[in-house]
Amino acid sequence: MVGGDVAKRTLAPIFRDRAELPASSSLDRAVREALSASQALLVLCSPDARSSRWVNEEITLFRTMHPDRPVIAAILKGDPADSFPPALLQTPDQGERQEPIAADFRPQQDGAKLARLKIVAGLSGIPLDRIIQRDAQRQVRRVMAVTAAALLLVIALGLMLLSIIEAKRETDAQRQKAEGLIEFMLTDLRGKLQGVGRLDILQSVNARALSYYASDRNLNALPPESLERRARALHAMGEDELRRGNEATAVSQFKEAYRTTSTLLAHRSDDPQRLYAHAQSEFWLGYVDFMHDRNDQALPRFKAYQSMAAKLVRLRPKEGRYWRELAFAHGNICTIKVTDKKGMEAVATCERALTAMMKASDLDPANASLAADLANRHAWLADALLLQGAYAQALAQRRLQSGILKRLIDKDPMNAAYLQDWILARYSMSDLLNRTGDRKEALKMRADALRDVMRLVAQDPDNKDWQIWRDKMSQPLTEGD
Repeated sequence: MVGGDVAKRTLAPIFRDRAELPASSSLDRAVREALSASQALLVLCSPDARSSRWVNEEITLFRTMHPDRPVIAAILKGDPADSFPPALLQTPDQGERQEPIAADFRPQQDGAKLARLKIVAGLSGIPLDRIIQRDAQRQVRRVMAVTAAALLLVIALGLMLLSIIEAKRETDAQRQKAEGLIEFMLTDLRGKLQGVGRLDILQSVNARALSYYASDRNLNALPPESLERRARALHAMGEDELRRGNEATAVSQFKEAYRTTSTLLAHRSDDPQRLYAHAQSEFWLGYVDFMHDRNDQALPRFKAYQSMAAKLVRLRPKEGRYWRELAFAHGNICTIKVTDKKGMEAVATCERALTAMMKASDLDPANASLAADLANRHAWLADALLLQGAYAQALAQRRLQSGILKRLIDKDPMNAAYLQDWILARYSMSDLLNRTGDRKEALKMRADALRDVMRLVAQDPDNKDWQIWRDKMSQPLTEGD
């Protein structure tokens, strides 16, 4: 039972009789005082309450003390007939049985919310409809408050998301700028430095590029285009390390590039850029084997490179750079056939390489680099023809090579790469001229080539390739060699 003072339209203080009194006692003083001071009595009805002697006595006592004050019933469980105490069903003056209107907490009846509102109405003296209206208004205010808070949270999260997106956009922009600079360093700038034979400066450029990709960067978080740039950087750096004689470093960089390009290609096997990148990885690892005369190990890699280059041409038949790759791929196998002295196979493969390079040159006739590559293809076909003793045909190919290189040098006399090819062309032509009996012209051509290679060695003493060629050209040209 709960009693309350409702004179001030509040529901406090509330007296609550929590404990069952001993069987031998009567209602104690505290209960009597509480009932005397209460403006209303709330009876929590259940089968247990109906069977309780003290619940019944408290109802009787309260009605005796306050016949004009409300007694409110609240059914917690059980049917009304089994839950109402007998005193609740009688009025004190008439003694007649009268079932009260109760707040019914049972789920299939009023339910907890409506039952509580009925109790509040009974205790406060405010009509139930007004109580319900007030409760609805309070619920609306609560919903509005929650909605406003949720809206503010959404706005805050939206602003945070915009900030994150903007920060990411700025980070991506900075990364693209940095990687664009790395790309320039390893393409245009690298080509210019190679052109003047400055491998020492190239090493510094390479170190800067590698440190950018290696400095506490999570490679798994890099986008594919960044990984592709990283692989290109590793290819370029590996090539330059080979030129400096640092093979172990070069191989390590080629293997790391291979790991990256193979993973990228596995996800998009028909992507031309990824095909191209992985083809370079195959080539450089095969080239290292070729340098050590491990042709059986180099050939599978060169064939894999050839297969990818052929696929590139099928995918993009109008792009000269892919025809160039196919020419390089055929050229690698041509080189092995020439090295293994397989004359007929060498001639056939070298001719395929020359045809592909001519196609690339036709698609981009103003490209000086392609012209240099075309000259190189004439040179290898000359070597293949030489294996079969076709000296006149080989010399004709060498003259075609020399003509292209001479035109390139006339346009760019400081280009060390063109000059190196021109030196090697004259060295090979001197050999052919000597074989065909024109020894005077052969000696002059060999001397000119040696003079130029000595100039290159002085310009860049760390270039191992030029040192090797200097030593070879210093050997005397013997009769009938």
